[in-house]
Amino acid sequence: MAAPTLEQLRRYAIGRSLFKPTSLMRATAKLGFVQADPIRAPARAQDLVLRLRVKGYRAGDLERAYPRLALEEDFFINYGFLPRDLDLLMHPRSGRSSPWDATRRERARELLAFVRERGDVHPREVDAHFGRGSVRNYWGGTSNLTTHLLDSLHYRGLLRVVRRDAGVRVYAARDVPTPVRDAKLRAARLDALVDLVVRTYAPLPAASLGPLVGRLRFAVPQWRTELKSALARAKQRLAHARCAGMDWYWPTDEPLLAPEASERVVLCAPFDPLVWDRRRFEVFWGWAYRFEAYTPIAKRKLGYYALPMFWRDQVIGWANLTLRGEQLDCQLGFVKRRPAAAAFDRELEAELERMRAFLG
Repeated sequence: MAAPTLEQLRRYAIGRSLFKPTSLMRATAKLGFVQADPIRAPARAQDLVLRLRVKGYRAGDLERAYPRLALEEDFFINYGFLPRDLDLLMHPRSGRSSPWDATRRERARELLAFVRERGDVHPREVDAHFGRGSVRNYWGGTSNLTTHLLDSLHYRGLLRVVRRDAGVRVYAARDVPTPVRDAKLRAARLDALVDLVVRTYAPLPAASLGPLVGRLRFAVPQWRTELKSALARAKQRLAHARCAGMDWYWPTDEPLLAPEASERVVLCAPFDPLVWDRRRFEVFWGWAYRFEAYTPIAKRKLGYYALPMFWRDQVIGWANLTLRGEQLDCQLGFVKRRPAAAAFDRELEAELERMRAFLG
């Protein structure tokens, strides 16, 4: 097979990720992993990702449908949603630093017993029952100790999120599988998780594949010393080719198809699989996209929550969308200049109309 061109890889990436809209469960399974983020600008990242891939999707549909879907909220390479059968491959988790002391273990045991007795609990119920102080959290602020313990029990796989109430996670107890002792079974699980990473973000340059596999240390801290071997196996197993001076990898069961670019404008979330890998973004589209929600206002170049803007097979700029009452305000930015074609104006308005329908 002749080496692919960068244009072919770029079109393959777009075509495989922006597949024909389907059902919510099928779309989530096809994506593999949907990253979650609480910022709404104008909607949460998971909703912005799914609106492009689920037929008739409306903001909040994932949260509303979640209790009846075979999905789990959990930490993979980031926090998000993934099919339940794949989530089970990561558990039981162990091996994190900062082990619990005797007091924390006893409190966790009491909290888990409380959840098992109640069936499912809102953090507010737990805090009302135990009401024990606060702790320093990962972002430098403080959180209730009981909420922190709920998060820790969830991470360890002893609890699962059963639904959300007004965006707040509601938990129930979960049966944890027995630890995997067999080396071949561990390797098979790791290979499946690496394949999930690749399925979500392919095609991946080698310089991105390594760090992404490395991020699985958060998903499976108990096997973090085996990730180097898993990466080596993946490079042997995955389909690959050399292009633009780099080795590229993608799923073995996918032909490297490069469909013609469609005549439409698409606004993607900052965490969309198409734009998540900033290294690949620069190779494909020739400019540096940055997520600036946490950048001081004076230093922002694109805006608080700039949505990368696709036109055909190029990312030509970005849009900042804001709901003002019932009106959707759109502020555009362009890498070079706004396309002069009437087709662009027509397709941009069509995309904004789809966004209005999505937001309800």
